[in-house]
This record gives sequence, C-alpha cells and structure tokens, in this order.
Amino acid sequence: MATLDKKLDRRSFLKVSALAGGGMVLSFSWLAGCKPTTEEELLAMPKEWFELNSYIKIGENGVVTLYSSSPEFGQNIKTSMPMILAEELDVDWKKVIVEQGNFDTQRFQRQSAGGSQSIRQGWTPLRTAGASARAMLVGAAAKTWNVPASEITTSAGILEHKGSGKKAHYGEMASLATTIEVPENPELKDIAEFKIIGNSKKNVEAEKIVTGKPLFGIDYKVEGMKYAGIVHPPAFGMKVKSFDASSVLGMPGIQDVFTINIFNENYVRTFFDVATFPELLVVVGNSTWEVFQAKKNLKVEWENAPESSFTKTGFGGRNPFKVTVPEGLESTAYHKEKMAEYTQKPGNVVRRDGDPEGAFKKATKVLERTYTAPFLAHNTMEPANFFAHVTADKAELYGPTQWPEPMSAALADRLGMPIENIKINLARMGGGFGLRAYGHHLLEAALISQKIAAPVKMVYTREDEMTYGIYRPTYSATYRAALDENDNLLALHVKAGGVPESPLSANRFPAGALDNYLAESWQVESNITVGAFRAPGSNFMAAAEQSFLDELAEEMGKDPIAFRLELLKRAETNPVGERNDYDAKRYAGILELVREKCNWNTPAAGVHRGVSAYFCHNSYVAEVVDTKIVDSKPVVEKVYAAVDCGIVVNPDAATNMGEGAIVDGIGNAFFGELAFENGVATKTNFDKYRMIRQKEAPRAIEVHFVDSKEDPTGLGEPFFPPVFAALANSLYKATGKRYYEQPFAPQLEMQNLKM
Repeated sequence: MATLDKKLDRRSFLKVSALAGGGMVLSFSWLAGCKPTTEEELLAMPKEWFELNSYIKIGENGVVTLYSSSPEFGQNIKTSMPMILAEELDVDWKKVIVEQGNFDTQRFQRQSAGGSQSIRQGWTPLRTAGASARAMLVGAAAKTWNVPASEITTSAGILEHKGSGKKAHYGEMASLATTIEVPENPELKDIAEFKIIGNSKKNVEAEKIVTGKPLFGIDYKVEGMKYAGIVHPPAFGMKVKSFDASSVLGMPGIQDVFTINIFNENYVRTFFDVATFPELLVVVGNSTWEVFQAKKNLKVEWENAPESSFTKTGFGGRNPFKVTVPEGLESTAYHKEKMAEYTQKPGNVVRRDGDPEGAFKKATKVLERTYTAPFLAHNTMEPANFFAHVTADKAELYGPTQWPEPMSAALADRLGMPIENIKINLARMGGGFGLRAYGHHLLEAALISQKIAAPVKMVYTREDEMTYGIYRPTYSATYRAALDENDNLLALHVKAGGVPESPLSANRFPAGALDNYLAESWQVESNITVGAFRAPGSNFMAAAEQSFLDELAEEMGKDPIAFRLELLKRAETNPVGERNDYDAKRYAGILELVREKCNWNTPAAGVHRGVSAYFCHNSYVAEVVDTKIVDSKPVVEKVYAAVDCGIVVNPDAATNMGEGAIVDGIGNAFFGELAFENGVATKTNFDKYRMIRQKEAPRAIEVHFVDSKEDPTGLGEPFFPPVFAALANSLYKATGKRYYEQPFAPQLEMQNLKM
C-alpha cells in the first residue's frame, strides 16, 4: 500500500489491479453482480475524478466512488454507510466503488465505531451528503440544458429532462457540478422512495476476505520495516525493576531491547487512554518469530508497584476526575469477597421512586436473588497490532482502531509534534468488541518507531492480549421484590456494582413501571484494567434483570411475557418519574412480535423455552431460546429474535450481525470466564479459555425486524445482552435449577450434564 504510491498513480494502479484479476475493480464488480466480462470493461475506469463533497467523487464515465468514514470491524458499515449515500445520490449501485476514508477530522464528521452509533449518527449527515451531490448534479444539468432544475429527474445515475428529451449520466455533469454552490438544506427522499436502503447488498469486501487478500493491519508491510514485541509484567500490581538486554541481543535477528513510558507525566488522559502497565519492555527485531523467541528468553526482574493515581476526563473530554490504582496482587477470591461485602452495605442511591423502604416493610413476602459474572477477555480474531513510521517532523500509522480521534491527541502529546502532522490510516479490524477503542497499541508502535528511527510493526501474541488487561469487569447485582399477601408486586430494589466499575443504568426498565423503585450503585477499586466489552454494562444487567423478572413472574403465578407486558403497559399509560430512557410501546412491541413468531404457548415436544428482552444502544431486542436435553447434554435448538432498530439499511447484514451476537452471547454465558491468582490471569490462551464451538451454536436462528419508519438506531450490540437470560431461563425449564452465576457450564456439569 505505502510502496505503491511511489510507483503508480491512482488510475494506473486501478487498471493494473483489475488486469491482475485481484484488485478493487474486479472484486467490487463481482460482489455487486456486474462482473466484467471483457478487457474493455476492466479498463473502463475514469480518466478523471470530480469530488462533489467529502464522501463522493464521480468519474467522467459515470463511475462513482463513495467513502465509508467509520472504521470497519465486521459490522459491515463499509457496505451499509455507502448504501445511504447511494440512495440519496440516486446512483446505480453497480457503478459504485467503496473506499475506506482514512482518519481526517476536517473531511469527515464522525470517524469512530463503538456504542452501535455508526449508522445512527451517520444517517442524517450521509443522506444530506448524497442529496447535496445529487442537487449539484441537477443544477449542472439545468445550467447546461437551460431548463429549470425542478423539471429534471434522476434515476440510477441518469439525469433526464423529459420535456426536451435530454439525458446525461452523472459523469457528464460532474465537472460542472463541482462549481455549483452546495445547497444548505437539500431535499431528502421520502422513505417510500427508497430503492437501495432496505434491500440487501453483498459485503463489498467479501471476496477479499474469503480469498485472503490483504485487508487487516496484521497484513501490512513496508520495505525496511522492523518488528516489535511487548514484554509486560507477569502480574497486575507489578512493574519492571531491572532487565538484562544482553540475555537476548545475541539471538538471531534481535536489534534492541529498551523500556518505554506510555504517557507523559502530567498528561491528562482521555476516556480511551487506557494502559494497564505505563512502563513496558520492548524487543525489536527482524521478524515476529525472532522477537517472540527473544521475549521468552529475556531476563527481567520484577517488583511490586506502589499505589498510583492519574487524572482522566470522561467521555468526550468532559468532567476530569482522579483515578486511583491500588497496590497489591489481586485474586478472584478477593474480588468475590469484596463484592459480597459491598452487596450488604448501603450503596450510592441513583434513583428512588415513591417509598420503596416503606413498601418492603409492609411486604408479606420478599424475593431476593444475587447474580454475578466474571471478567471476560475480548479475544478478537486478529491480535493487537499497529504499524508506525515516526520521523522528526511527522508520524504515519496504519492499523485497527475503533476510535482514532482521541488517540491522535495522545500521540501529539507523547511524540511532541503538532496533531496535523500525524496521519492515522484505518485498516479493517479483525474484530473489535470495544477493545480497539483503546489506543495504547497506537502509542506503543509510535514510541517504538520514534526510538529506533525506523518503521515498525508492533504485534501482540495471544498470551499478551489475554493477560494485558482491558477486560469486561466482574459484576454483581442483587435484586429484591416486595410482594403482598396476594402476590402483587409492591416494590423493586436493585443494588449493582463491580470491580472496578458499576454496570447499573438506573433509568431503564423496569424503572418507570413501579410506584416504588430503588436503585443503588457501588464499585471496588482495582489495578486490573477494564474497558468497553460488547454492550458495556448491559451485557450483565440484562442477564441479571431478565433472569430475576422471570423468577418473579413464576413466584407471582404469571406468564413471563405477559408479566413483562403488564409492567410495560403501566410504563406506557401512567409512567413513574421523568427520566425513563425507553419507549414502553416499542419495548412491548418486540415482546409481542417474538411471542407471535415463536408460537410461545405451543413449543415443540421436548423443548424448554426461555425469554428475555432488553433496551440498550437506542434499540429494543427480545429473544426466545429453545433448549433440549439430548444424551445428557443441553442443546440450544433454536433462537428467535425480534428487533426494533428503526429502518434496517441492509437486511441480510443486519441479520448476520444478530446471528453473530447471539452465538457470541451463548458462548460467553456457557463458558466465558477469566480468573486471577495473585494478580496473574489463570488463562492465557484458548487451551484454557473456553470459546463456543461450531457444534455448540444454535441449530437455527430466526431474526425478525419491526417494520419501522423511525431513523435507524444501534444494532451491533443490542442483540447481545438479552441472550444470557433467555438461555438461563430456558435452562431452568430444562433442569429445574436457576443460574445465578456465570458461566453456566460448571454448574451444569455439577448436575451431571455434559458440556
């Protein structure tokens, strides 16, 4: 990639790639269903491009390039975001080329992938960009033909004036269109006019993915590049005391060994500036194999790290606060002990409706249950890596990152250069799940390159990644329900927290559905570093909340879905409080839809059925899990999902995302667990850290979307949280045992069930 720019211009590169049969033109055309059949078609690339705005450029022959600005890590936004542009531009999808837009805050509005916000936040800007370009093309045609713009229509990249019979493709008007003033408020299409949005399009990179074309940061190479590996302390709560570089400098290919400090001393960290170990040992060599071997042989003396602290800002750079990193070598037993202790103590009250304490005093019966979940490792398919080439006056980086903007500020501070001199090129990510929102990988690569004055690829091993940190926190939540003598629900109390942060979202359902409601939060300080993990917080709270509501419904003698709908009806017609962050009618709609699609009351013979529903990332998902016991083994027979995420841009891609999240959730619910002994992670690779296997995935998954005209909302994360409780509730029906602690597999094995 970097070397091609020196030898070939853009147009020549596209031609050569096409003729070679493996480049951009051929791969995209094949996926779009218009595979070139002649050499002339292969060479039919524009001689000149005309840029209408940051997202769109059009060739003189009508070929259109659309830029996808947000990072791609499997959610397929590199296809879906250009679909939005293409819809409003009114172009023929077969004539579209999609390119990844590199990080450029002047060119693009939002360049991040996280919180399931890419489509939601890009919806209006992308539609506006497409509509603006279309209006400029219409304006150019009107000027050329000397007719009113209002009389010109567009369709599939063709401009037409029916009164005069004149037609032209977009390329013929592209040059003049660039001189037309950009409209401030272009007219957007009516949803009923959509031709591309709502119709499935193939992944624009599918062929490259399945044929192994270079797409990922791990693939990237340049001439003269060195490789680097990180040696971090063997336990959380430790730091480097001394090391003997001579123990490895004589090994084949090893160039240097040194330490780096990730942050400057007085640097105020942003929300995404997370580094478990601020000081790291680095080994640099000629290949990953040589570097990894040297890491194993490097002689290092470690010592316990003292308590430390630093200042950090909240999300978006707001509200700076102090973070304390305690000393000590923590163990899972200690974490469980502290969580149990905090469960018994008063927490920080974050919401109180009515008189919950009074209601509990009047209760005839109190149902109380505590749920826990362990630390989880992200385990992305592609290990952490980043390329960097830092010179005296500039830095160029390439690799997988979900959130480049805050990291550019950290790079500028640490490298001591203007932010405009730093270029971050975005690679397709081999998985993210929140891990790649944290940019220590960029900083490490850049600092190493600066130190050795050469381009470098920094690569983690799987053991590095699994023991380095930034895990899903370990959590605990206690739910209490007050019932009267007739089993009517009087009050609900939730107290939730974790190590080192709380997962509680106090204004979500069932808040707003009860006269008496109390929510308390707590957290335990830790030196184990955590961060976003697919549907942060929600991935646990949905499991606890929806498991408890299921058991509460049974205690009250009510059908689980009917009970939830009853609460939601109250929240819709007579809500309590003003801070409820969900739409009760839409929430109820997904429960009704999933009930219909799975024929809730008539499961197949031998099927044990559990339900769960949750709202997060602006979307609503309800799921029903059907489980059977086959040869003393629980088998997930089928999962039904009902989703309200507004307009679905690319239905097949949306379904695929849901299927993946459901399988991921079931795997984590059954097996996901990372424990610690004296600061050391007890699992360092997949020989011990159990992941779901293909034969353990559901035999079938049905995804049903609510037909909606609402603007699109989140999708990558909302599928994930509900499946934990839906699985737990179905297992209860199958085994007669409730599951309060994740993962479930050890408890099932204690019941003599195979896993």
